[in-house]
Amino acid sequence: MSYTTNRQPQGTLIDKVNFLREGMIAEIVAINDYSHFIKLTNNKEIKEIFHHIMEEEKEHYGLFLNALRKYDKKQEEYEAKVKNHQSLNKKDFSKYSDFSLSKTKDSNLLDYLREAIKGELEAISLYEFFISNISDDFLIALINKIINDEREHIEELTLCLTFLDKDKYGPLSK
Repeated sequence: MSYTTNRQPQGTLIDKVNFLREGMIAEIVAINDYSHFIKLTNNKEIKEIFHHIMEEEKEHYGLFLNALRKYDKKQEEYEAKVKNHQSLNKKDFSKYSDFSLSKTKDSNLLDYLREAIKGELEAISLYEFFISNISDDFLIALINKIINDEREHIEELTLCLTFLDKDKYGPLSK
């Protein structure tokens, strides 16, 4: 698979190692999206929901990376190599902060919410497809945990969407 279109995986993937990399890509995209969404609103409750989801996406990234190290011995070797050759001190990073050079005033938060829901649905589809092609109990359990978190994210995002959008979404209530 590759991300040759706007963040949509392309092709068929049944290899464990490459699936884990695709999962990491999907989670990085999600982390960046939620970081961006947090900057788009001043609504404290909505920011808290976005932050909660972003924290879970970061957890998913870590779960995928740990699993990748288990299945890709070269990746595991590089983890050890980097730990042995690189040292980072949190104090060295204290002068840096996460900042945005511009504040987009005309961004439509509702569009971003719908895009985030789409991303969560795509992730579930990708992850369920992979589960249907493997028999590895460790990976199946890990991916099912992530799928359940993604389902929760859909409901949290839909709650925000129906709260903020003046239009109705069929039988969904505010």
